[in-house]
Amino acid sequence: MGKSWALISHLHTVAGPSITLLYPLYASVCAMESPSKVDDEQWLSYWIIYSFITLLEMLAEPVLYWIPVWYPVKVLFVAWLVLPQFKGASFIYEKLVRDQLRRYRARYPAKGGAGMTAVDDHKVHIAKAS
Repeated sequence: MGKSWALISHLHTVAGPSITLLYPLYASVCAMESPSKVDDEQWLSYWIIYSFITLLEMLAEPVLYWIPVWYPVKVLFVAWLVLPQFKGASFIYEKLVRDQLRRYRARYPAKGGAGMTAVDDHKVHIAKAS
């Protein structure tokens, strides 16, 4: 019982990185190699949201240290984001991130003149940096 309990109690040390990094890495590579763009959107959405969660975690670390259920809740949330049955990352991106980007672009249009899109403006900034 002692060894199996130790294995079960430390399962989160394997499950966390597997769910948050290993499987998404593998699925992202598979998505890049597939001709479909639907899976690309899912995994780009995942990495955007996961990066945001990681940044928030870094900022809130002193507070999260005192919340013992934070890590299991995070692993469950990331599992919802990752699992293809739920497509949680695409859902969050569509409902939260894309709406915020649209509001931001409507409030602050691109500064490149009439007819210049955000993509064109981005290309100009890249060209200036080179």
